[in-house]
Amino acid sequence: MATIEIKTIIKADIKTCFDLSRNIDFHKDSMIHSNESAVAGKTSGLIELGESVTWEAKHFGITQRLTSKITKFESPHYFADEMTSGAFKSFKHEHIFKSEEGKTIMIDKFQFQSPLGIFGKLANSLFLKRYMKNLLTTRNEYLRIKAEEVTTLEHRN
Repeated sequence: MATIEIKTIIKADIKTCFDLSRNIDFHKDSMIHSNESAVAGKTSGLIELGESVTWEAKHFGITQRLTSKITKFESPHYFADEMTSGAFKSFKHEHIFKSEEGKTIMIDKFQFQSPLGIFGKLANSLFLKRYMKNLLTTRNEYLRIKAEEVTTLEHRN
């Protein structure tokens, strides 16, 4: 099983970061480069415990569908989503939020298993792990910018 862990420091409150991270509409905006859209289940707004969303997106030139379900939820510190169907053999994405000195530390732990046995492991080491890390890093940077923008606007009012 491959594991990716990314830590992002955000100059915004924990609730703003937590809610942006589970916001379907925000996720669509942050993944505009892959033309990602929610096509079934919860398709807009804030996703909650027990809810599922099916995403359709183009990766590696192929349109794919992936369904994930929120399996754990402790607002505003933690939630996990796990794939119920899709291209991976399995995945679990843990979203961890800590408040520290007026900032939010957001930690993504993404564990995934590729299908196809040894060929899947080879794909992980050659390109898939790097691709997934870049995807998550891009999304987190988009989230950081948006959360800090919201916080700045709130302080001005």
